[in-house]
Amino acid sequence: MSKTNGNSKGSASPERARIGREVAARLEANPNVRRAKVDLAQVYTYPGFLSDGDCDTLISLIDSNSRPSTLLATTQDPEYRTSDSSDLYRWAPEVQAIDDRIAHLLGIPPENAETMQGQRYALNQQFRAHCDYFHETSSYWDTIVETGGQRTWTAMAYLNDVEEGGATWFPRAGIRFKPKRGLLVMWNNMTADGSPNYDTLHEGMRVVEGTKYIITKWFREAAWVRAAIPTYRSGVVDADED
Repeated sequence: MSKTNGNSKGSASPERARIGREVAARLEANPNVRRAKVDLAQVYTYPGFLSDGDCDTLISLIDSNSRPSTLLATTQDPEYRTSDSSDLYRWAPEVQAIDDRIAHLLGIPPENAETMQGQRYALNQQFRAHCDYFHETSSYWDTIVETGGQRTWTAMAYLNDVEEGGATWFPRAGIRFKPKRGLLVMWNNMTADGSPNYDTLHEGMRVVEGTKYIITKWFREAAWVRAAIPTYRSGVVDADED
């Protein structure tokens, strides 16, 4: 996950613009999907997308294989991203079925999706404001281009209700989502011309009471290929082993 600053706008892309238009049209034609009433970003919700059984299965998988969450850039702030994450094996039948449902909902080929990631936020854990897209000036950009290119859409689902805190807040777009079991939130990380949209800046707010579980799917502009890229933990200078 990348850190973000306001000067990180990248280049336009006709291909990413096309993807944005086609996915938005598909979502808006679905009677189960609602568009958020914001102008600065394309954000959609699908209440009850995941069943209770789906959520319970994913929570168990996250608990069985979690590690400290990481970033693609160093930060001196030890509180920047404090959750635990779990890369869910995409060929497990219970994971692949949900993977395919999300891809079909958006109309993006499943092969364009990165591995589904589960996140667990315990008491007082958070993820400070960030964007999901990659920065073209970063040291890892050439590798990103070779392994599927820029992130286009994000799909994130809440696996449980949270007693207090843990909302997903888009401060620039002006909307906040309270965790609700089964709710899927989707947004286009690009603007209409296919360039990164800084107004998708969002924050996983601190959990005040309880534990928050989510899954996240990031879709690339082309087929994703796994590659080793150095990652870092909040407040730690040395890179983790991939």
